[in-house]
Amino acid sequence: MSSELRLKKLRGSGGYVMATVTDEQQMKGNLGGPDLFLAPIGRLDADKITKHFCNTCEKEFEGPPKIEFENPNEEVAENLILAERGQYICNSCNASIAEYRDFKKEDEAGEVGSAKPLEPQVQNAPQPEVAPQQVSEVAATPETVTQPGPATSVTSIEGKMVFDENANKIGTAKQVGIDSTQSMVLVITKEDGTEGSIPWNSIKKIGEVVLLGSPEAAPQPGKCSSCGFVNKEGSKFCEECGNKI
Repeated sequence: MSSELRLKKLRGSGGYVMATVTDEQQMKGNLGGPDLFLAPIGRLDADKITKHFCNTCEKEFEGPPKIEFENPNEEVAENLILAERGQYICNSCNASIAEYRDFKKEDEAGEVGSAKPLEPQVQNAPQPEVAPQQVSEVAATPETVTQPGPATSVTSIEGKMVFDENANKIGTAKQVGIDSTQSMVLVITKEDGTEGSIPWNSIKKIGEVVLLGSPEAAPQPGKCSSCGFVNKEGSKFCEECGNKI
């Protein structure tokens, strides 16, 4: 993969920055739409940022915004640690331009286990029905698990089959990410080839497969399928990225 730096616009919930990024960082920032986002990339070196725009000020400024961060080292799932969280802040008005979170595995060779907290209603989800499908599908299509893919936050999740609480396969895990509300989600490739996201606290168990404890929530009215921005109900185009809703 090329290590050449390219100047790109990286969006956040409160503005954007213009920064030089690598191809790998571009892949992390691409959530499937036309724009790149700061949240999945994390903390950039300040000297790589040439400009920043603040939605509150409605103005573009030369140079980088302030970057503040902390290292909570908080366990959010078995073998998954929230290593760093931070935000990009406008130098003029102190409004947040973007936030990010960086997750790490304590044991790189180990599996990521149950999310914390678990949903109470999923404790008695029927598991025996999952095993036959799991065995037969893995045996029939081993490439689903072993085929390499793009860089992910938690590589052990990539390629795992995802089942709902009724043991129906709904897709394949792609990566762990952050949605527009800065909440942790599992990004999946659905059976029809499109991408979707599942709230992390809807996951009951991660083992050979990913088992959900409850069905996916109904799509939020006005939410853009490309960038996740929630528009006014009835909007035909996304106010954030211009994508057709």
